Amino acid sequence: MTLRSGDTGSLVEALQLGLIRSGFLSGEPDGIFGENTRQAVLNFQRAFSLVEDGIAGNETINFIERFIKGYYIKTVQKGESLWSISVMTGTPINKIITANPNIDPELIFPGDKIIVPFDFELIPTNLSYSSYLTDLLIDGLITRYPFISRSTIGTSVMGKPLSVLTIGNGNNQIFINAGFHSNEWLNIPTVLKFTEEYLEAFVKNQFIEGTSAEMLYNETSLHLVPLVNPDGLDLVTGALNEGEYYTRATEISASFPNVPFPQGWKANINGVDLNLQYPAGWENAREIKFSQGFTRPSPIEYVGSAPLTEPEAIAVYNYTLTNNFRIILAYHSQGSIIYWKYQDFLPPESERIGNILSDASGYPLEITPPDSSFAGYKDWFIQEYNRPGYTIETGRGTNPLPIEQFDEIYAANKKLIAAALRETADI
Repeated sequence: MTLRSGDTGSLVEALQLGLIRSGFLSGEPDGIFGENTRQAVLNFQRAFSLVEDGIAGNETINFIERFIKGYYIKTVQKGESLWSISVMTGTPINKIITANPNIDPELIFPGDKIIVPFDFELIPTNLSYSSYLTDLLIDGLITRYPFISRSTIGTSVMGKPLSVLTIGNGNNQIFINAGFHSNEWLNIPTVLKFTEEYLEAFVKNQFIEGTSAEMLYNETSLHLVPLVNPDGLDLVTGALNEGEYYTRATEISASFPNVPFPQGWKANINGVDLNLQYPAGWENAREIKFSQGFTRPSPIEYVGSAPLTEPEAIAVYNYTLTNNFRIILAYHSQGSIIYWKYQDFLPPESERIGNILSDASGYPLEITPPDSSFAGYKDWFIQEYNRPGYTIETGRGTNPLPIEQFDEIYAANKKLIAAALRETADI
């Protein structure tokens, strides 16, 4: 990857994030590689003895990435201890110890390599997301908190990995996913920010929203896929702006001029809505969407040629089948509302738990209209398992929701997710 003057989009925002965190750029990421960003890159290159050209090529980006991921690898020098490294770097020693569970703090030697986290919060909430940024942040989380795990449940159309984080030792499993729809990406930092705060509370033996994080960790197993649709996300936020997939997306979009391109794109890069891909009344969804004119690949509302044709939907489907989720939360954007129930299915405890989530978040609990609730992931989960499943619709307005809504959305959903974990622990 190479970024230079004149470039724009979420990849530039990620670059600016690294430059800001490393002290070479001030202000907020704006996604525009202008003169201030070029000068910051030059100064960064000078400080790290890199080629000084003001262009963020692979070597420069590799150095900047450590400030996005929130850690770096240090080789211990003669006479150094964890305490002296803590003082020198400004990183609290407990953070270093947490990130290095296999070392004895009293016995480190020259040549040892240790992970040094930077002393800042990892998950940014002031910029657009991309699959690139999301992957770096997941890397940062599993490195700072090595007692959690990351695995890949599949790949996108373009071959990007679909990552799942697994957190906790409990038998009672809860599954949270976000990013089914490309332009609903504000839910990605929402769920990742909760994850960071939950892990930090666990490490410090603190409470999260009134409940012991240690209890939640020991009684539940949280499975989190923060980004189901990486290709579509990159299209919406400008990380994908050329090549055959981009060209194909522009061709698809040209047939639907009422949908703004790329901001209005919800589908995966094939033009299929991933939340209309599940075998729960799929034929009903097809009839409804076809009657609305979505009979072929589209930025929105196309159900595909059959259920489960798209790799992203298949990955979530298969991952669900191989686990034993007691509760699922599927994150979407629009309405600040919680949808529960699917047709006539009424899973035990689902209304009670739904009311608890509603009370925690302030989002009203509503039954999805029976004439439109078909083929969604939540619908299929309830049909297949007869267990509580909820579609969480965050925020209000036009997607993508503005970043200015993040604080309000997060405040509500930190309480909601904590409540869902408590209920999972009690099932």
